[in-house]
Amino acid sequence: MRINFSKLDFEFFTKPLLVGGKAMEYYNLRKSGKDVDLIVTSEDYERLVEKYPEHTKDIFGDLGVCIHGFEIWRWICKFDYGFLSRNALEEENIKVIHLEKLLFMKALGISKEKYEEDVKLIVQKIFDIQYGKNKDFKPDYLVQ
Repeated sequence: MRINFSKLDFEFFTKPLLVGGKAMEYYNLRKSGKDVDLIVTSEDYERLVEKYPEHTKDIFGDLGVCIHGFEIWRWICKFDYGFLSRNALEEENIKVIHLEKLLFMKALGISKEKYEEDVKLIVQKIFDIQYGKNKDFKPDYLVQ
């Protein structure tokens, strides 16, 4: 998977972490919406704020830059890039959040129906992997 960042006219120092709907789509769980949700390092976030100061967002302390269909966050619920990117899958120009971390993030928002449905989809995927029903995705870190 490759994300086209050309509209941003910005070069990340560290590969952004793909989360949200596009991560759900990456794991073949559901189609994503139009936006691309990313978590970036504090250094990249600060540089984005300098470039796009009029496109910043603060949702209960979650700081982001939202522009050109990207929602780029410094952290979600104060969980930062360092924590959320552990064991992430490496792709060409991004990292994809580890399936178990994606489950964790969706569980944090479970009060919203959309996230509750996402939790169910991720849990089913993990069961399918564990019990050998999912042949197209079988990462070593989930299979014992």
